[in-house]
Parts: sequence; C-alpha cells; structure tokens
Amino acid sequence: MARRSMVWIGFMAAVLIGVVGAQGVFAGEMPALAGKVDAKAAFEKLKGLAGDWDGTAGEESIPSPVRYRVVSNGSVVMETLFPGTDHEMITMYYLAGGNLEATHYCSAGNQPHFKLDQARSTPSELIFAFDGGTSFDPAKDGHIHEGKVGFAGDGKLENSWTFYVGGKQAEKKDFHLARLATK
Repeated sequence: MARRSMVWIGFMAAVLIGVVGAQGVFAGEMPALAGKVDAKAAFEKLKGLAGDWDGTAGEESIPSPVRYRVVSNGSVVMETLFPGTDHEMITMYYLAGGNLEATHYCSAGNQPHFKLDQARSTPSELIFAFDGGTSFDPAKDGHIHEGKVGFAGDGKLENSWTFYVGGKQAEKKDFHLARLATK
C-alpha cells in the first residue's frame, strides 16, 4: 500500500509540475483557438519550468521535489521526480502531431501515456487524459488515469490526479508546489 501510494504521488507531482508554467508565465494567458488550449503554448510553458521545484502532496503533506530540464535540442522537457531516491521517476513531455503528450516512466515499472485534452482544458486549468501505456493492463492494474492542473494565480501550482485500480477510481490527491529560489 505504501509503495503504491508513493508511486502514485510521484507521478501526480511530476505531471502537476510539468504541465504548469514558470512563475513568470502565470501572468499571461495561454492562447486558445476555437475552444481549444494551444498545445504549443502549453509546451512552451513546460520549457519555462527548467530548474528545481518543491512542495507537498496529499493530506499527508508528502515532500515532492522535482527537477526539470529541457533536452534533445528543445524538443523534450524531462522531469525527474524524487531525484536521487529509490522512487525516482522520469516523465518526458513532447509535442507529437499537434498534441502535447507525456510518457511517465514509473517506479512501479509501468509507463502510462497521456494527451492534453485540448477541448476540455482552459488557460487556467489543463486537463490530461489517459491514452494507454505499456507494461500494465488498465482494466485491472493500478495506474495514474486522469488529472487536472490549475494555475492558482499567485505563482503556486495546484492540481488533482486520480489513480485507478481494477478499471475504477481508487484515489484522488491534491498537490501544492512552488519553484525553489536559484542560488
């Protein structure tokens, strides 16, 4: 139970931070086209996350450190959740065919895949939808399945993510994160 919670919390923090822009981006609006959030603009916000972030997850206030790097000539944002720990996980964010997508390499050994739900997202609320994955059966195995990331407006990040087991929602957690000051 504790390992599943740590894996789930790790992924949720990773996605939360990876979706929301840097503090300087909060003041601006993300372009919206015909009721859709622009995937390219959302990806540019991800690039602005480069650096270290910290915060807590859940009612338990679990510490959730995250490090972001822009890699592969600017085509990928790499997020490292719980860097240097046994629960370290990587999430790669990238544009593919006009979509903002993410693949999470979980410490549980599975790799859920997500797409930004452009029709349901707004500039202040980004919604990521489950889009399959590898090394698990979503009808029975535990995995992160959907999420909502919110811009708090004060330079802080707020979101909620759901964890599914047996094809049904098993848990929902909230995350609260902030960028660490540079040295």
